[in-house]
Amino acid sequence: MRIYILVFLVAALLGALLVECGRDFYKILGVSRSATRHQIKKAYRALAMIHHPDRSSDPDSEEKFHDIGAAYEVLNDKEKRKIYDERGEEGLSGNRHGGGDVFSSFFGGFGFGFGGGQRQGHHETPRGADVLLEVLVTLEELYNGEFVEFLRSKPVYQETSGTRKCRCTSKMVTRQLGPGQFQMFPEEVCDSCPNKRLVTEERNLEFEIEPGMSNGQQYRFNGEGEPHIDGDPGDFIVQIQTNKHVIFERKEHDLYTNISITLRDALTGFKMNLTHLDGHKVSVVKDTVTAHGDIITILNEGMPFYDHYTRRGNLYITFEVEFPVKTFSPTEAENIVTLLGQNSEQSAYNGL
Repeated sequence: MRIYILVFLVAALLGALLVECGRDFYKILGVSRSATRHQIKKAYRALAMIHHPDRSSDPDSEEKFHDIGAAYEVLNDKEKRKIYDERGEEGLSGNRHGGGDVFSSFFGGFGFGFGGGQRQGHHETPRGADVLLEVLVTLEELYNGEFVEFLRSKPVYQETSGTRKCRCTSKMVTRQLGPGQFQMFPEEVCDSCPNKRLVTEERNLEFEIEPGMSNGQQYRFNGEGEPHIDGDPGDFIVQIQTNKHVIFERKEHDLYTNISITLRDALTGFKMNLTHLDGHKVSVVKDTVTAHGDIITILNEGMPFYDHYTRRGNLYITFEVEFPVKTFSPTEAENIVTLLGQNSEQSAYNGL
């Protein structure tokens, strides 16, 4: 029994030592060992934006960016993460985890200005068609951020038996029609390629709605579009469409809403709380007379700026005064006139 306990302790000690070898990917991303994939993705996104060599002036940014990419590539993969947790980075020596292209694949085609996800220049190889999918999102998701997962049934070509003509080109050939008579004709020249058949594969795709993204913004999954039998597949493009919100209207970085108040509150003042898109309360206070159509501005309570989460737009509130529908008695009407101290004067003007 003691031998088994000793073997177990030795194995546990060796495992701990192996984990200590190499880089601490959890520490690099600043997450706990129990972090979820979403937490890992959020941490990677924030750090990659800070330390990308094209944005950072830190001389060590390239090394930090490489470490961040390597950490994300391992911890975001279920199998690699399991190996890493058991045996450390040394246990992954047979797996490639350099973090070189992970930034482009993670950020897709949201247009960060680093070339990730966008096809550049002339593409000589034929491509399949791009596929566009419009995804309805809520204003809350654009304010707070969210991860969206969906299943993509993708057609792909697989090789099968036999051969076929492929990569056909047309060239001009000269033929003799008779003595001293020649004429040029177009002729098709083809290669011989393996036959292919279309099959359907299911792919789980995931993209992130980042805080501050705008309506119509696109995310591009490279190579996930329609296939081409002799070329590369097209791209699968997700385009964001915003659902109409019941309270707020968005205009770029600002939010607009209307609040209805009673005539009593309009004349005497009021204090209320408005529930924002993330659930926090915005205090709205007026201790002066509020006219119908008055607008107040609450700074920094609008939408977050995309790529600059610390900045926010403003919240504009327009007030609508609800007048009482009851009929006042002559005495009540006289008291109101006396209280308001206004003369009975009307004026007509153009330009309501």
